[in-house]
Amino acid sequence: MTIARVEFSPEQLTEVRRLQGLYPDKRGALLPVLQMAQDTFGYISLEAEAYVAGLFGLSPAHVHEVVTFYTLYFREPKGRHVVAVCHNLSCHLAGAQEILRYLEARLGVQRGETTEDGRVTLQAVECLCACEAAPMAQVNDRYELNLTPEKVDRILEGLR
Repeated sequence: MTIARVEFSPEQLTEVRRLQGLYPDKRGALLPVLQMAQDTFGYISLEAEAYVAGLFGLSPAHVHEVVTFYTLYFREPKGRHVVAVCHNLSCHLAGAQEILRYLEARLGVQRGETTEDGRVTLQAVECLCACEAAPMAQVNDRYELNLTPEKVDRILEGLR
């Protein structure tokens, strides 16, 4: 089995240096460089974490802590669609846990998993900043507000 090399192109390395130059401490560019790594490699593997750490003179453990803290980074290949349900206080009180259980049953996956066909990754995330429209989710790049099981069904039917 061949393991693909994890490294940026010369053009991407130029962009990394440009981003690092925007901050008094080059570590300020870590988040956008991690996003570049995810866009390039599809997800952030341990090898990608170590590679990015080397670009910043950081330990792989430091980069791993950042990757595992933020929900916008994926440590495994993600589905074509990402359904991220807010489970913070307002959404929780308005039924987010029931929506998450409903999604788990409909999709046949647990939170943090991707369907076998690679179509949907389900996440439970912290505040998505629409407390007045709870429970809510971010589906790819759009927000879905005031979720009900019926609305979830319509959303899932639209994801192909």
